[in-house]
Amino acid sequence: MATNPMHQFNVYRIGPEIKLGEIDISFTNASLFMVVSSLAILILFNIGSKKNYLIPNKIQLLAELSYSFISKMISDTAGSKAKPYFAFIFSIFMFVLFCNMFGMMPYSFTVTSHIIVTFVLATFIFIGVTIIGFIKHGIGYLKLFVPSGVPLVLMPLIVIIEIISYLSRPISLSVRLFANMMAGHTMMKVFGGFVISLGIVGGWLPLSFSVALTGLEILVAFLQAYVFAILTCIYLNDALNLHH
Repeated sequence: MATNPMHQFNVYRIGPEIKLGEIDISFTNASLFMVVSSLAILILFNIGSKKNYLIPNKIQLLAELSYSFISKMISDTAGSKAKPYFAFIFSIFMFVLFCNMFGMMPYSFTVTSHIIVTFVLATFIFIGVTIIGFIKHGIGYLKLFVPSGVPLVLMPLIVIIEIISYLSRPISLSVRLFANMMAGHTMMKVFGGFVISLGIVGGWLPLSFSVALTGLEILVAFLQAYVFAILTCIYLNDALNLHH
């Protein structure tokens, strides 16, 4: 009998129950893989930056490529004014990427397949970018909702649309990541169930689909981290340069 493909997204407690009033703050499998992802990032860049060889080893090369990749993305998307926020965007990208990639391993847990995780990340980015916008421009940041060149008669409607679009940023940012990761892993589990159900004789076709889908999911895991980071850069660009 095939396993329910949604069981892989179950969050369960690890260790004793811990409550803060009525709120359960117990350590879970989701917490575990967030910690594992964070530690893996720290270890990678600690090893990669400890010794700067003239001819870099694989870990050093990976660390340098990651740094250069995000640095160029920030420059191309948000300009030189966004350079002080490099560490923040770099951390966001690497955390989402490692959570996505660890989720591809057998018997692991995909943290980013849960809307609560992606929504908290997106909300944190949204609030942070909004604060930066008001710090940089004061009340003038509200000009972001008043596009230039719009006829006066259409201005109230356009302002309402711009405000709704702005407030929906954390929703669109979080749902995009969550939906892609959840859908991909569900499909992988479904095809894996077909392989088990059909056996050696009839399972070769779903097995080939599973292999192809795994390769695609690895690509999606990287692309979703990239999209998450580049949209953060775009939002930051609006806050810093007030494009409207």
